[in-house]
Amino acid sequence: MGPASGGPARPAGHVIGPAGGLPRRRAGRRSRPRLLLALAGLLPLAAGLLVLWLRPGSSARCEEISVPAYFYPGAAWTRAIDSHRAPAIMILDITSSGAGGAPDRAYAAAVARAQAAGIKVLGYASTGYARRPAAAVEADVRHYGAWYHVNGIFLDEAATGAGEFSYYQKLTGYIRHTDPGAVVMLNPGTYPSRRYMALGDVVLAYEGSYARYTSLRVPAWVDRYPAARFSHVVYATPGSRLAEALRLALRRHAGYVYVTDMAGPNPYRALPRYWAAENAYAADMCQGQRPATDAGLDGDPVPRGAGRGTGSHAYWQG
Repeated sequence: MGPASGGPARPAGHVIGPAGGLPRRRAGRRSRPRLLLALAGLLPLAAGLLVLWLRPGSSARCEEISVPAYFYPGAAWTRAIDSHRAPAIMILDITSSGAGGAPDRAYAAAVARAQAAGIKVLGYASTGYARRPAAAVEADVRHYGAWYHVNGIFLDEAATGAGEFSYYQKLTGYIRHTDPGAVVMLNPGTYPSRRYMALGDVVLAYEGSYARYTSLRVPAWVDRYPAARFSHVVYATPGSRLAEALRLALRRHAGYVYVTDMAGPNPYRALPRYWAAENAYAADMCQGQRPATDAGLDGDPVPRGAGRGTGSHAYWQG
C-alpha cells in the first residue's frame, strides 16, 4: 500500500542526493540504456501482434467468399474448389427447396471434394418465411447429414419479425441437437430483428442488386458483433464495379461476401464471369494489398493471383 499522502511509494534502493536533493545524474544516465533495451525487447512482440492482426483469415481484416452453388456438380464446382484461395462456404441446393427424396452421388462426390479443400458445405432448406412445415425442414436436416455429411444448414426465406421467432428458434435448436457442430446461416436478405442474432451463426443481411447496395443503411448495432456473423450477396454487379462492391462489403462489416454479374430469376445458376478476379481481389484485400487493377473484369485478363481453373434455383428471397 502506498504512503498516506497518496503519493507513490519510493522503490527500495532509489538514490537520493545529499540532504534530500535530486538523484545523482550518473544513475539516470545508466538507466537510459536499460530503458532502451527494454523497449527494444518489446518490438518483436509488437511486430508479432501486428502480423496476427493482418494475417489472412483474421476476422478484423479479411472477407471470406460464400458461394451459393445452385448448379449441378461439374466445371463450376471444380473451378470454385480449385481456386487460388478456396471459398470459405459453399451452399448445396439439391431441389430448390431441400435435400430431395434420395441421395445423389454426383452431389455427394462434389461435397467430399469441397470439404477436402477446407470448404464448409451448408445444405439449403427453404423455410417459406415460417410457412413451410417445420417437420419438412427437419427432414431436410436429417437427409443432408446422412447423405452428404454437410457442415451445417442454410435456412432460406427467413422471416424477420417477432411473431416468427419461435419457429426459427425451434428449427435452429433442432439443427444443433442433431449436429452440435453445425453452422447455421439464416437468410432474411435484410437486417432482421436483433433477436435473430441469437439463432444464426451467420446472418445473410443483404441480398440484392449492386444498384441498391450503394445506398444500403447498416444498423448501428451491427458493429457490436464480429464481422463473421454477417454475409452480403450482391448480384447484377458490372465487372467495372466488382472491386468497389467488395470494398463496400468490407466497410459495412460483412465477413462473408459473394458478388456476381448475373441477374434474372436465378443469378446463382453459375459462377460470375469474373470469378477469378473476385477470388484474387478478396485474397489481396485479406493480405493488405491493393488490387492490381480495376480494369479487365468483363472478359479481359484478370489481376495477379487469380484462380487456377474455372441445376436451377429460384433466387433467394429477402
